[in-house]
Amino acid sequence: MEDHRRHRPPWRPGAARHGGRHGAVVAALCFHVFGNWSQAVDLPRPAGFAACALLLAGPLALSRRDKAPIAVLAVAGAASIGFATQVPPSWTFAVAPAIALFGAVKAGRARPAVPVTGALYAAYLCVTLFFAGPLGVGEVARPGLRVAVLTALALALIVFLGGAARSRAEYLAGLAKVHAERARAREEQERRQASDERLRIARELHDVLGHHLSLINVQAGVGLHLMDNRPEQAREALTAIKTASAEALREVRAVLGVLRPEEEAAPRQPALGLDRLDDLTADAGLPVTTTTSGGRRPLPAEVDRAAYRIVQEALTNVRRHAAAGAAEVAIEYAPAELRLRIRNDGAAAGEPDGSGSGIAGMRARAASLGGTLSAGPLPQGGYLVTATLPTAAIEGDT
Repeated sequence: MEDHRRHRPPWRPGAARHGGRHGAVVAALCFHVFGNWSQAVDLPRPAGFAACALLLAGPLALSRRDKAPIAVLAVAGAASIGFATQVPPSWTFAVAPAIALFGAVKAGRARPAVPVTGALYAAYLCVTLFFAGPLGVGEVARPGLRVAVLTALALALIVFLGGAARSRAEYLAGLAKVHAERARAREEQERRQASDERLRIARELHDVLGHHLSLINVQAGVGLHLMDNRPEQAREALTAIKTASAEALREVRAVLGVLRPEEEAAPRQPALGLDRLDDLTADAGLPVTTTTSGGRRPLPAEVDRAAYRIVQEALTNVRRHAAAGAAEVAIEYAPAELRLRIRNDGAAAGEPDGSGSGIAGMRARAASLGGTLSAGPLPQGGYLVTATLPTAAIEGDT
């Protein structure tokens, strides 16, 4: 089987994670550099160099937060605490640890992330407030009660938002999985039903044709043997052949009748095509306007028959489902294809969701010739069926 991961489009989750990681690094760098770089370079050396390094360490560490979210949180938090001991309190140099905390909680690592965050917050208060004097932290870097409380509230809010983002991502992933499973189950059921129906029809056709063709073959041999010497018995053989063939045709029609819509009668003539479209529209039971464009030409038999059946089924759907109104049938003879357009202006037409057996049958008929068919309601009301049937390849084969 083909590994679809090798061909992952840019909107898939893996690409989104890479884009989000790089975006977080750039955003944190912007806040850290533009908000605090001037203060860092104004510090005396070597403290200024250390401050610049600490200012860049947190944002750069975010590039690894998908693989080691807790370690990145610890590094970013420690770098911001180190920088905070030399400059006045500001939220701009705490953007990297805030992003790291949010990412860790969203990634499902809230249990280790919360105590690590608590330890970092306690270390920040100890270094810049409780033990600031012995550690030589200047008065300008010490946070007040308001800053300390707001910092704690901000950390709690980030944890909450990260948990909410994770819950939402899990909900959307579960919803997508449910939709995918339902679609897969529906497709599997349709395939199973189609396969069972094909097997049933093949089994019945085998029984019908095997029995009657064997009988016809035997009677034909008897008739040929008795044709000259016993013509009366040969007549009886021919009568038996006629009866057997008529019965075979009747049973074949009965077996294959399930493949036709309920209101479609068995064909009485060997060929059906657009030449009989006038008869079809005349018996449609509603006003039908027919227009033909392009250079009209003889069509391959299968294309001609499929076009007739598609128009017939579309008009049948109009008669079944449209509340009132008229229908329009447009036929265009393009150079390499035949285009059909059947539209009605009733309140509702066709199968509203396009999933009925009539629409599916028309679509399958078009697909068997390499064409396409679409059907659906119109915004202004009514229903539209369009089909394109290629003719160039078939005409070339013929």
